[in-house]
Amino acid sequence: MGQVEATTERIVTGKPEDVFDALADYSDTRAKLLTEHFSEYEVREGGDGEGTLVHWKLQATSKRVRDCLLEVTEPTDGQLVEKDRNSSMVTTWTVTPAGEGRSRVVVTTTWTGAGGIGGFFERTFAPKGLGRIYDALLANLAAEVEK
Repeated sequence: MGQVEATTERIVTGKPEDVFDALADYSDTRAKLLTEHFSEYEVREGGDGEGTLVHWKLQATSKRVRDCLLEVTEPTDGQLVEKDRNSSMVTTWTVTPAGEGRSRVVVTTTWTGAGGIGGFFERTFAPKGLGRIYDALLANLAAEVEK
């Protein structure tokens, strides 16, 4: 078993505070950003950043569906951390300035992967697949914030 990591980033037109607020708005905006890979989205507690508990199912492949129950924290300014109660998965969203009226959004997901040959394939292919999912979500974020 080893640590698996997937990272995606995008420059978004918008002030870092506005971009961060959009990401942290689990009650409204976040649901609009999700791709077809996400289903059964439900805010169970909170809804705005720190203290939020949110549920969704993530279908990364036709055979792989992960049931996620995520606790949201804000350990530092511009950072949201989603820890899955159902697995070792942790997703960190970091929003920083990227020049005048622009923001860099970096999303990194880590989890403890499987061992053996299955783990090899997971470490090889899962980050690429998850990267594509988050790339599409970041495109949706850019479209939402740039309205």
